[in-house]
Amino acid sequence: MISKLKDGNSMWFIFALLSAVFATSTSILAKIGVEDINSSLATAIHTLVVLFMAWGMVFITETQFQIVDISQKSWVFLILSGIATGLSWLCDYKALQIGLNCILALKTLMAVLRRLSVLFYTTFREKRSVTTDW
Repeated sequence: MISKLKDGNSMWFIFALLSAVFATSTSILAKIGVEDINSSLATAIHTLVVLFMAWGMVFITETQFQIVDISQKSWVFLILSGIATGLSWLCDYKALQIGLNCILALKTLMAVLRRLSVLFYTTFREKRSVTTDW
């Protein structure tokens, strides 16, 4: 039950590992990239790249037309999540700019903890839905 998603796919673990690797890479690359520029500008450039990559995937997978089917609840939580992400990135880049290199270790640890929290949420949510959905 823990290793499978609703459709029986167990690839989530590989994606979680890749996510942790990319989060660590992000910290290292951002620390180097933010050295000589304003941290807010660095965040904006980073966000622009993420924006192009995300919408690129939407168009590659041809899911752009599904935008009209998104529920109001999903819009609210996606917008709130986006705000939280933006604030997190602004703080990350400022911390990387003014902090010591040891901040990378803390960011890496936080990235791993964030992935583990998603894993636990998914696990307990699946357990709860299995026991309540007869």
